[in-house]
Amino acid sequence: MAGQGQRNGGGHTVIALQAADIQPFWLTLKLATITTLVLIALAIPLARWLAFGRSPLRPVVETLCNLPLVLPPTVLGFYLLVSFSPVSFTGRWLQDVLGLKLVFTFSGLVIGSVIFSLPFMLQPLVAAFRQLPSNLIDAARTLGKSESTILTRVILPNARAGLLSGTVLAFAHTVGEFGVVLMLGGGVSGDTQVASIALYRKVEALDYAGAHSYALVLVSFAFVVLLLLRLIQSRGEARPC
Repeated sequence: MAGQGQRNGGGHTVIALQAADIQPFWLTLKLATITTLVLIALAIPLARWLAFGRSPLRPVVETLCNLPLVLPPTVLGFYLLVSFSPVSFTGRWLQDVLGLKLVFTFSGLVIGSVIFSLPFMLQPLVAAFRQLPSNLIDAARTLGKSESTILTRVILPNARAGLLSGTVLAFAHTVGEFGVVLMLGGGVSGDTQVASIALYRKVEALDYAGAHSYALVLVSFAFVVLLLLRLIQSRGEARPC
C-alpha cells in the first residue's frame, strides 16, 4: 500500500515513502549485496598476494586497485561508460561475443561498483594480513598444511576483524555511490535508479519532502554502519595478542 504524505497540526508535511519510492532501496540493497559478495571472493586472494607475495609488480597493482579512493567518481564512471559503450571495441566485443550489455543495465552497475568499492574491501584485508605474525604461517607450512588450509584455518580466522571491516565498508560504500552509477547506469527507473540517484531526481523535481525521505534513510544507514565499524574495531583492540 502506498504511503501518503500527511500534515500535522503545525501544517508541516510528514515525511512518508510511497510504494514506488521503496523500489530504489531494494535495488540499492540488491546491488550492494551482490557487489560485496563478489568483492569478498576477489579481494581475499588479491589481498593475500599483496600482503605476502614477492613480485615487484605489487606496488603497481596495489596503486591501481586504490585509484578509486582519489579519483572523482564521475571520472571513473566516464571511462567505464566509454569502455563499455557498444561503439567501443571492448563494449562491442562484450555484446557480440558474450552477449553482455553493460551500459544502462544492472550488470554494468555491478561491475562498476566492484571496481569503485574494491579499495574499501581490499585495504582493511591487506592491513590485517600484514599484521599477522609470520611465525604462524611458517609453523603451518612446517606442519605440511596446504596453502588453501593455511588461508582458511590460519590467515582468515586471525584477520576476521579486517574482513568484517572491509565487508561493512564495501557494502556501505556501494549503498552511497552516486557518480559511477549515474554515469554508467543512467538512473533508469526500475532498472538502475538506486536510492542516491532517486534522491537526486527528487531534488531536481523540487520534491523536497520526498528527498528528505531518502536522505533520512541514508543518513540513518550511515550512522549504523559507522557504529558497527566502531564495535568491530573495539572488539579487535580487545582481543589478546
